[in-house]
Amino acid sequence: MTHHKSAAYQIDWNDPQLKSLLRNTEEWKLDNRGNHAPQHVELFVGWAGVTARPAVLVWQRDKTMVLETLFPLRRDEHVRVVRHFGKNARTFWAIVADTREGCREEDRAKGVHVHWLHVR
Repeated sequence: MTHHKSAAYQIDWNDPQLKSLLRNTEEWKLDNRGNHAPQHVELFVGWAGVTARPAVLVWQRDKTMVLETLFPLRRDEHVRVVRHFGKNARTFWAIVADTREGCREEDRAKGVHVHWLHVR
């Protein structure tokens, strides 16, 4: 099996073309929500957490999940997510990769926080 190292690139953050491109994207609010049917899940903060907190799974693919909660989480927090499928349940162990307050108008009105999880 051959392993390749990814090339290291130097980025010139002062490049006028790059600055122009970044200025054009400043208002983008991409968060991977709206493409999948939301599912209520149980969220346990800390892998040994015993108290479930409500959350909504709004997107999942491969090793990434996006959750909405009505409470903040810390980046690098260990969490356990339990998805229910009828009488069955599946548990995901994850680490909070990124987190922020929701930026949509309805998010701000409800106090929604959006979290990107890396599934272990």
